Amino acid sequence: MFVGVYRRGMSVTSRRRHGRVPRRAPRTQEERRAETQARLLDATVECLAELGWSSTSTTEVARRAGVSRGAQQHHYPTKMLLVAAALEHLLERQRLAFERAFAALPAERRNVEGALDLLWEIFRQAPALALMELAMAARTDETLRELSIGINERIIQVILEEFQRLFPESVDEGTAGTLIRTVFAMFVGLTLQNSLDDDANGHQAAVLTQVKSLARLLIP
Repeated sequence: MFVGVYRRGMSVTSRRRHGRVPRRAPRTQEERRAETQARLLDATVECLAELGWSSTSTTEVARRAGVSRGAQQHHYPTKMLLVAAALEHLLERQRLAFERAFAALPAERRNVEGALDLLWEIFRQAPALALMELAMAARTDETLRELSIGINERIIQVILEEFQRLFPESVDEGTAGTLIRTVFAMFVGLTLQNSLDDDANGHQAAVLTQVKSLARLLIP
């Protein structure tokens, strides 16, 4: 069954017949390339979150992305290159999601407490758990260790940049860096506990409440 769509008394079919429907320009090679890469990177993040490092394979990534193994290897010849690009892709995606979520908060919550709440939500999501699994695997994998250390430093840098953007001149740069590393280490530990018990006894929530209270004193 076809449903006709009309505008100003003329159907889409009629407009097409009279040449009044503009044709969509064909995608450029660069656009097709970017689309394929995005599908591969999204599929890689999905695999890491669901399967972990050891069970993530380039074959499975290509299958989930709906591209051939040849196309996958053309863009990312090795698993390590694919995962490194996927983690950078994930980090930028999470940064944008955080910025949108913070901007959407009510005015009275656009403060350091609201920022910490949003950051905690990100840490509890599957992609963040995948990063923790990656770090655990890197403990005994020399080739993976450098990548894991690098992505952890990038995460800290991104959080610091967001902190300085949202709360400029609240504390000096050195203090801000130390605070961010402290929060990062604490959230990693809380996330691990949360993944085990889903905060059934409210311990992680109590810790977060205390942290927000201290943050409010440091950053009005």
